[in-house]
Amino acid sequence: MAHRGGTLDNPLKATRKVRRPVNYGRLWTMAAGAALFCSLGYGPASAQDTAPEKAKVHIAKTKAPQKPTVRIKSAHDRSGHFSGIASFYDKDYRGKTASGARYDGRKFTAAHRTLPFGTRVRVTDKNTHRSVTVVVNDRGPFIKGRVIDLSYAAAQALRMEDRGLVQVTASIE
Repeated sequence: MAHRGGTLDNPLKATRKVRRPVNYGRLWTMAAGAALFCSLGYGPASAQDTAPEKAKVHIAKTKAPQKPTVRIKSAHDRSGHFSGIASFYDKDYRGKTASGARYDGRKFTAAHRTLPFGTRVRVTDKNTHRSVTVVVNDRGPFIKGRVIDLSYAAAQALRMEDRGLVQVTASIE
């Protein structure tokens, strides 16, 4: 019994490959490009040039792309003082900070949008006048109106864990 395709188990399954026609235009372009490549000295021109000691190597020397400089508007003035709303990390938060360090809620750390990592900042609650010194090791907060995110330990020291958001003033030490 003669059939065009398929097998006895599955008559819809193709048993032979379809042969595509040769694209002579593309073949001609590839051959011309290879000839040009070899004629410019990038490949072997003769059997003598195939030896490793006679192979020509061309390395283009280019400069690495430069990173564009980005100027970020700072939330603090030139004197190093700023004020606004402070929030704090959740007690159960676990994760990494933008500086690459693991967040530890028992340390006095903070997140600020623009201050360099390692900057010591004195944060004072405007209502209770309690203050705490924290080290910036993360980026944020990214909510309009908030100027700093404090670790849970810093929030406990300011006694703000029940209030959530607090009006603060801060100065760089």
